[in-house]
Amino acid sequence: MAAEEDGRAARKRRQILEAALPVFLRNGYVGTSMDEVASLAAVSKQTVYKHFTDKEQLFTSIIMDTTGQVEGLAKMITATLDDSDDLAKDLGELARRFLDQLMRPELLRLRRLVIAEADRFPDLGRTWYEQGFERSLKTMATAFERLAGRGLLRADDPQLAAEHFVGLLLWIPVNKAMFWGGADHYTEADLDRLSESAVAVFLRAYASPESA
Repeated sequence: MAAEEDGRAARKRRQILEAALPVFLRNGYVGTSMDEVASLAAVSKQTVYKHFTDKEQLFTSIIMDTTGQVEGLAKMITATLDDSDDLAKDLGELARRFLDQLMRPELLRLRRLVIAEADRFPDLGRTWYEQGFERSLKTMATAFERLAGRGLLRADDPQLAAEHFVGLLLWIPVNKAMFWGGADHYTEADLDRLSESAVAVFLRAYASPESA
């Protein structure tokens, strides 16, 4: 019976989180009301407060619940690069998949929300970055270090190499999306061109002569 109660409570909590996320994305922190969240979740306001003591805890829970959206990139990096025998091909595949993941409209909206509330919740923004994007960078740095050990890359500073790779790939499209709104400014052909050119520039800087 206790397990059934726990399962029901977990489902109710998930129901509230799923209803609240689009409200925060649309209205921001200040513009979101617990009444609207309760209405969209089809629960009473008392039920919302039973699971979350206040709006701040609800907001924090939502943001932390989404770190897995970026964390999945770490697994993708490892799977793509660990056994690479064709670095240009595999980096190209990784670059294109990175763009697909990080240019998703829902992730861009979430990024805007975290940035917009960074002054109000600095610890939350820092933690979201560290557990999501920064973890992916560290995973990439580790992969680059292994590739350097195999003689495929010249990377005395693998962390910097990872930052260069991601910077070449994301600086323009993500910044444009942040300022312009939406993610529909780039066609599939545009994203192909961005990923191919980023890999080409990166390999000119970091590929070992033996692998060229």
